[in-house]
Amino acid sequence: MSLIATMIKTKKANDFSRQKIEKIQNERLKKLVSYTRKNSKFYAEKFKDICDDFKLTDLPVTTKPEMMRSFDSVLTDPAITMKRIDEFTSDLDNIGRMIDDKYLIFRTSGSTGNPAIVLYDKQNIEVSSAVAAFRTFARNEDYKSFMKHGKKTAGVFADYGFYLACGMSRYLQFKTPNKKSKITIDVNGPEKEIIERLNEFKPAMLSGYPSNLALLADFDELNIHPDIVITGGELLTDKIREKLTKKFGCYVQTHYSCTEGGEIACECKEGHLHINEDWIIVEPVDNDYNPVNYGELSDKVLITNLSNYIQPFIRYELTDRIIVHNEKCSCNKNTMWIEIEGRTDDIFEFENGVKIAPMSLYKILEEIKSIKRFQMVQTSPKSLELRLIADDKASSFLKAKKNIESFFDSKDIKDVFIYLSDDDPKANEISGKFKHFYRDFT
Repeated sequence: MSLIATMIKTKKANDFSRQKIEKIQNERLKKLVSYTRKNSKFYAEKFKDICDDFKLTDLPVTTKPEMMRSFDSVLTDPAITMKRIDEFTSDLDNIGRMIDDKYLIFRTSGSTGNPAIVLYDKQNIEVSSAVAAFRTFARNEDYKSFMKHGKKTAGVFADYGFYLACGMSRYLQFKTPNKKSKITIDVNGPEKEIIERLNEFKPAMLSGYPSNLALLADFDELNIHPDIVITGGELLTDKIREKLTKKFGCYVQTHYSCTEGGEIACECKEGHLHINEDWIIVEPVDNDYNPVNYGELSDKVLITNLSNYIQPFIRYELTDRIIVHNEKCSCNKNTMWIEIEGRTDDIFEFENGVKIAPMSLYKILEEIKSIKRFQMVQTSPKSLELRLIADDKASSFLKAKKNIESFFDSKDIKDVFIYLSDDDPKANEISGKFKHFYRDFT
């Protein structure tokens, strides 16, 4: 299917009834499963007892560790192997380039402890482009302003590695090398350089992880006025949305995506995340993979990507917790919409088994007004590294340390070594995601 045909199909689907959406889903699922059984050894074995007239729930679940263990046999093109992928990705110049001129290669950051390799075929890329073209903007007036100002887009992320944001950005730059409407900003670059580049470029759209954009909002010398801020990859909290709105003076929205599933859901003008049901199936389930009712929080999510034929993701497990709503949204879209439980920072666990949620420590550090930015890294069950940017770093650290130790005493957490780092707070060098609190030991 050509890009134009994909664009047309995707745009038409915006007005489909629920009945029509479900029919399209079922047709695409049957086609995907039929192709996968014939061309993937992994799925041929997995689906060997599945009859032709199957229901979605008849298909077994696939997990990330299971897929990575059997990677070569999962792929539907036997010419592509993990060995070839390792060789191809050893050259960073191949970021955004297609192996065999057929497939883009991405790595996930492995925030749950299990990184993955994900391939996109041309159809999957075209679907991503079509969804971005027709469903990205929650409000039509923001789209018009964005177009009026030359579609100038600045993406803020770690400009390094084969992860989705960087790889797709470079791919698009290779496709349109002479256009100057898109730049990437390395979130790990010097603050002065970030500010200078953005102030000079004057983006109409600013995009990136919420945590990264929240850091930009603290840059006093940053003077840009985008028409729209679009976040993704992490939960956009009400607090960060408010902070970005105040800093940039424009509408702030988000979307729900992952490397394996692509654009799962896009935000509407009511702030609801509508599932792109024509191209993906989303199942909220409990820990035993039983369906969870509409309006109830799931333990996990199963996704079926209906556009990826090189590396099929069929009833593939994600650890996100969501609520799926089937009631009609007042925006008049007929697709179901979701709420997502945020999982951005790590939970700390200490030798006595006590677990501390990040929000408790966040409040302690946020109350110290001299601290402009912070990041805490648990380097062992008995040690915490604190990274600070503050007016008086030494005195700010001593105050933070005293307050944290007092809090730990109340929780019977003893003998934890808290030390001041020489490093500033920083995003993950590979994924580009920023966490205020994370564990750095196994």
